[in-house]
Amino acid sequence: MPDFDLVIRHGTVATASDVFAADIGIAGGQVVALGRNLGPGAREIDATGKLVLPGGIDSHTHIEEPRPGPTANADSFASGTASAAVGGTTTVIGFARQARGGSMAAGIAEHRARAAQSRIDYGFHMILTDPRPEILTEELPALVEQGYRSFKIFLTYSGARITDGEALRVMAAARRLGALVCIHAEHHELIEFYTEALVAAGYTRPLHHAWAKPMVVEAECVHRVCRMAEALDVPIQVFHVSGEESAEEIERAQRRGLKVWGETCTQYLVTTAEDLDRPGLEGAKFLCSPAPRAKADQAALWEMIRRGVIGNVTSDHAPTRFGGPDGKTAFGEDAPFTKLPNGVPGLAARMPILFSEGVAKGRIDLPTFVAITATNAAKLFGLHPKKGTIAVGADADLAIWDPERRVTITRSLIQDANDHTPYEGFEVTGWPETTLVRGTPVVENGRVVGAPGFGQFLPRGPYDLIKPRGVFPGPFNPVDGVPV
Repeated sequence: MPDFDLVIRHGTVATASDVFAADIGIAGGQVVALGRNLGPGAREIDATGKLVLPGGIDSHTHIEEPRPGPTANADSFASGTASAAVGGTTTVIGFARQARGGSMAAGIAEHRARAAQSRIDYGFHMILTDPRPEILTEELPALVEQGYRSFKIFLTYSGARITDGEALRVMAAARRLGALVCIHAEHHELIEFYTEALVAAGYTRPLHHAWAKPMVVEAECVHRVCRMAEALDVPIQVFHVSGEESAEEIERAQRRGLKVWGETCTQYLVTTAEDLDRPGLEGAKFLCSPAPRAKADQAALWEMIRRGVIGNVTSDHAPTRFGGPDGKTAFGEDAPFTKLPNGVPGLAARMPILFSEGVAKGRIDLPTFVAITATNAAKLFGLHPKKGTIAVGADADLAIWDPERRVTITRSLIQDANDHTPYEGFEVTGWPETTLVRGTPVVENGRVVGAPGFGQFLPRGPYDLIKPRGVFPGPFNPVDGVPV
């Protein structure tokens, strides 16, 4: 009789704190043994010369989200999570959106139905676009209790943005309920002012999207939300920090002791505003918000990762086809940047690019790579220790990497449903060969073998990391209405 369902032998195991040689024994979907010369498994994988890493956790993904049209999200949960697994990711956290004037619970129910085809495990952030009192006091307590323990708010975009006053009410609700607030932080009115001036002057190409969103619109808003969080003593994460100045605002907040976490995305580490200046509408393939910055910002972000200011790196996967009636060219080949949908695809490319640009090029060590792609997100969003690490008792979510393999990224290689990738032709060193979710192969030798629907929803209970500090800037607690 075998001792294990699966044994992975002779690999080099890496966690966020250590790198060591060990065999991994798996039973019942969990890691049950780490050591040398383990007993036999019903199935065995020889990982000689390979790294065995925790499966990635991509905590910022837009998969199969409905839009008003004419453009559409290119991926289904079946195709998007296939692509994620190809790149070594075993858990995604996406977004369930509240319709303006509608119910948050209804938005979650609709998105849960779509997510039933996920090939890997998943959770959701709740996007609050209309935080009316009845939503905050009647719907959210039950939803948080059901395991939806993070909110996303936008301070820009006409269809999603909320006011600063509404943002404060969401933060206060999160503090009472034990949830984390995640924020898209850009100064909406300033962007509109820039945009109107640019359009009036005839500057409407994809490049001018970056002109409409210079760093000042991001850095000012990041400063503002950090101060708002300080005033209410509520933990927050700032999404998609794009460069030096906004990262510095987060570092200043952290130095004051605030529970403020920073995230950046793959595209901000390898693309720049110059990519938006490609011929014709090609620059639209790189158009996202905040806009890509400069080479100096890339270097600054790597430094912030090394210092721990930026704790996790996501894809912010938001796929729109380039061609076709629902693609980026839907408004014509000369469409102004104001009509172009934001977002780039990147589920499969995230971890290989970070490994190649980070570990292979010596910018970060292997434990830091594990931290920014898996462990930190697991801790921040209440999935640790079941996810994001390799340890006895953890889910056997694993990626077996060939650290020396050289790969040129192509659209066909990443296996999503989009018709392009902004990373076309990008050469990387290191690629995941096999990806396992709860001990079951989802990708083997680059081939997707996991079935749609294998993924499980991950409810998140209360956890200490996002508890308020109990510190206010004055003698009054404005959330609970009591002196401190």
